[in-house]
Amino acid sequence: MPQIICQILFSLLSIGAIYWFVRNVKKIIRNIRLGKPINRNDQQKKRWITMMKIALGQSKMVTKPIPAMLHLLVYIGFIVINIEVLEIIVDGIIGTHRVFSNLGSFYNFLIGTFECLALGVWLACALFLIRRNVLKIKRFSGIEMTQWPRSDANYILFTEIALMSAFLLMNACDYKLQTIHIQHYTPAGTFPISKWFIQLLPNNINTLIAIERTGWWFHILGIFAFLNYLPYSKHFHILLAFPNTYYSNLNLKGQFSNMTSVTNEVKAILYPNFTPSSTNTAEHFGAKDVQDLNWKSLMDAYTCTECGRCTSVCPANQTGKKLSPRKIMMDTRDRLNEVGKNIDKHGTDFQDGKSLLDNYISREEIWACTTCNACTQICPVNIDPLSIIVELRRYAVMEESQVPHSLNALFNNIENNGAPWKYAPSERLNWAKNSQ
Repeated sequence: MPQIICQILFSLLSIGAIYWFVRNVKKIIRNIRLGKPINRNDQQKKRWITMMKIALGQSKMVTKPIPAMLHLLVYIGFIVINIEVLEIIVDGIIGTHRVFSNLGSFYNFLIGTFECLALGVWLACALFLIRRNVLKIKRFSGIEMTQWPRSDANYILFTEIALMSAFLLMNACDYKLQTIHIQHYTPAGTFPISKWFIQLLPNNINTLIAIERTGWWFHILGIFAFLNYLPYSKHFHILLAFPNTYYSNLNLKGQFSNMTSVTNEVKAILYPNFTPSSTNTAEHFGAKDVQDLNWKSLMDAYTCTECGRCTSVCPANQTGKKLSPRKIMMDTRDRLNEVGKNIDKHGTDFQDGKSLLDNYISREEIWACTTCNACTQICPVNIDPLSIIVELRRYAVMEESQVPHSLNALFNNIENNGAPWKYAPSERLNWAKNSQ
């Protein structure tokens, strides 16, 4: 194929891949903005520190050292090797060969680093596949881990292995073509890993060029495919982990937020002269569907890595209850995607008769939660399943008056006796009368 045609084709594919990615990201941002407003712009210095520590530094991953080291290796490889992708894109558009090679010895260092990282990523992904499919780590299973979530993880791992293999194969062919002084393949870079494979390559020049070009095209098209797969995958956390940790809840863990409408009513009763600062009233209390949650909870849903750490530490789940914090996040994301598709197809006012509560998350699940906050504490990207559970509970209690019988008894006791117990206040100290 003539070089100019290759350049035009590559440019069109690049523009198409970027356009499609931006289009899908805009839909996700639109979906997140369906949530109610919440102010997370305070304490900006602390927020930057939190983001750098947790998203960039991955500080909460170290609770499990082995997967933490493997994940860090893949993460560093993903970041650094993408510098090489930039060179491939420039070469593809203008038809050059290793356009950054004029960096001299620094370029040699970069290519050598890329190769070492590529091998590390290859090995780490292979170990991750073994952990998931051979060792079958318990936290990767659960009723919510249906065929698609399990396959999603494997797809990405196989793709990473294929991309790293193509990268090393491309470099091996390139290096051999450089050593025999083929035109266009000017000497550039050092190849500490791929040089060991050149003895396995054919000596025919045309075959070498064909393999090198195949590896080159496979690698960059694989990157474009990976980019456009992200918005449909749990691996979108690669991008969302940063804003999600930045907008973390910086209050005390487990601290419930007050509802302004309820607070205003209480103040109006206690202080007859009280005038609320805003006349806006909520349509209802708590959340029945995703639009009733705040935008940060919806961002949490798209950031969920489905790692299962939250469910593995959930005391309700450990005792056999139906609750799985990971399922809460996955159900919220699935429902939000469904709402977004309805908007695309039917418009913003369309109602499909479904809701997050009941159609996706059952009453049994939300009432099994002990509100211990272990799920939020362990999450490597500061996702907060508890806030969603609490909002669903608020709707059930304050809008529908539907709660388990045991809680009805508790509410009645608080109303009548000022305490959760059935005893009158005057009898509370009876237990201590004969204790001396």
